[in-house]
Amino acid sequence: MTRFTLRQVKDETYKVKDAWWTVYLVDPLAGRLVVWTANRTAITPNQLTAGAGVFGLLSALAFLVPVFTVGSGWPWLLVGALLFHLSFVLDCMDGKIARLKGTGSLFGSWVDFVFDRIRFFGCVMALLIGQWLAAGEVAYLIVAPVVVFFDLLRYLNGPQVAKTRRTMNQKLAEAEGRPDPAVQDSDGDPENADPGSSEPAGSGAAARPTGLYPRVRTALARHRVRPHLFSGIEFEMFLCVVAPATVLVSLFTPLNSLIIPVAVLSVLALSFFEAVLVLRLWKDTRRFESRMQALAVSGGPVPDGGS
Repeated sequence: MTRFTLRQVKDETYKVKDAWWTVYLVDPLAGRLVVWTANRTAITPNQLTAGAGVFGLLSALAFLVPVFTVGSGWPWLLVGALLFHLSFVLDCMDGKIARLKGTGSLFGSWVDFVFDRIRFFGCVMALLIGQWLAAGEVAYLIVAPVVVFFDLLRYLNGPQVAKTRRTMNQKLAEAEGRPDPAVQDSDGDPENADPGSSEPAGSGAAARPTGLYPRVRTALARHRVRPHLFSGIEFEMFLCVVAPATVLVSLFTPLNSLIIPVAVLSVLALSFFEAVLVLRLWKDTRRFESRMQALAVSGGPVPDGGS
């Protein structure tokens, strides 16, 4: 029987670049749990996905308990935050187990995606609506649809950015007579697309970008951290872990929590990094068009409609 090691889990299941929350706050625990789970149990990825869903449901219920209790109910918000984080740990484990044992499936990927969205939507709505019912502050009702809108926006934007980049790379490959670079895509996750890899593949002798950003990007890459520092993962974790945990301020200040400020900060941070993603894409399309025009002038085998 195969015995899996932590090194093997890291080499075969960790992403080359990932969200900093995952790298520092999830993988150190999830990796070790994967070793134990893979070696000592027959738990499947789908069962882990279901477990993550159960923890997510319990998290949402914990967020609602203060509505029915006398007082602040702050311990329940902390319990909800912890349960949501553990739910995400299980969610990361299912993909690692699938890659490690080769037991993943397309349907399992669909289930994982759908459960992720249901878990986040249910928990963030339970938190915000629960706080509105408990505290009577209308600000929670205003923030709730804003949070949902930006979560949907980044899920629409990510795949379109990734699709545009793939199209540019494929067209450049055809024009330059290179193999199709689509086979080099990492895992199809749009949030793993590096906004800093702005130069389309095979863009000839174009100079590599210099300055502060490439140095920061290189430094982050050494630790597997992607430069998209506030992605969907951080957005979810700040809203469903950090925000409810700020209820601790009620123990030593007149404030009940900092849920609203954290939610506003999360929306602004996500908006900023999504805007950066779009801006770099725009610059990439300009370089792409220039490169295709140069190939056409030089008599390269530019396909129809490529310029």
